[in-house]
Amino acid sequence: MSSDQVAGGAYAEATTYSERRTDGAPGAPVLFLCLLVLIGAGVLLSLGKGATIAAGIILVVAAVIVLIGLTAVAPGQARVVQLLGRYTGTIRHTGLRWVNPFTTRRRVSTRIRNHQTDVTKVNDADGNPIEIAAVVVWQVTDTAKAVFEVDEFEEFVAIQAETAVRHIANSYPYDAHESGQMSLRDSADEITQKLAEEIGARVAAAGVTIVEARLSHLAYAPEIAQAMLRRQQANAVVAARHRIVEGAVGMVDMALTRLSEQDIVDLDEERKAAMVSNLLVVLCADRDTQPVVNTGTLYH
Repeated sequence: MSSDQVAGGAYAEATTYSERRTDGAPGAPVLFLCLLVLIGAGVLLSLGKGATIAAGIILVVAAVIVLIGLTAVAPGQARVVQLLGRYTGTIRHTGLRWVNPFTTRRRVSTRIRNHQTDVTKVNDADGNPIEIAAVVVWQVTDTAKAVFEVDEFEEFVAIQAETAVRHIANSYPYDAHESGQMSLRDSADEITQKLAEEIGARVAAAGVTIVEARLSHLAYAPEIAQAMLRRQQANAVVAARHRIVEGAVGMVDMALTRLSEQDIVDLDEERKAAMVSNLLVVLCADRDTQPVVNTGTLYH
């Protein structure tokens, strides 16, 4: 490994931020104290003397500076605190808090949020054009990473979610062609789990956790939708016929076995073949059969 790579890795590690708590002091006592100071400053200013006026002005300025440090934190929100550009911590304690008045406090929502990706036309693993979209449920769990590691973490989550949806669509076919094969349409639970895992890995750098991710839209593109519908119908017909033939063969075998075991009638091979043919026609036909009465014999 070169020295440049080592330096780059050390720099990346040194500039990675993680959230740490700094709840500050309770704000209500500070507010009450500042109000008392302002009242006292008003009394001094009302005396109208030079010294008292100067003292009153100083008290007013001091009280205003202290009041700037009051920070209201609502439920489902956090405040990322910086002092002269340096990260000092995150306030998660709800209510009125007091911190250094010379700090900046950025509001970050920690509520659970939804993101609906746009319906996108992509190719599945077989190269067929499909339309796909997803709903991603996410939440900021590390406010320091969300603020300092990426620009506009909401936009970052949206772009990474769309990228992951495209990748998942390219990795699996729309329909399974073999038994046990994963597909977008037939393996919904497995696909959504993989989608959530991939989006989670992509947005972890922004301090975001994926709560859930599910496909909200999945369809063939309009230009091939009719052709794919006919193919699905053909596959369904073939599968149904296969099931019918299997059942018919089993019923014929059972009929011949029962006739032989109970010695109801003695059939030679030619009669058995004729019986099998007739039973298969009756059982496999897609419409009711019309009986034909044979007044002769099988041989005449």
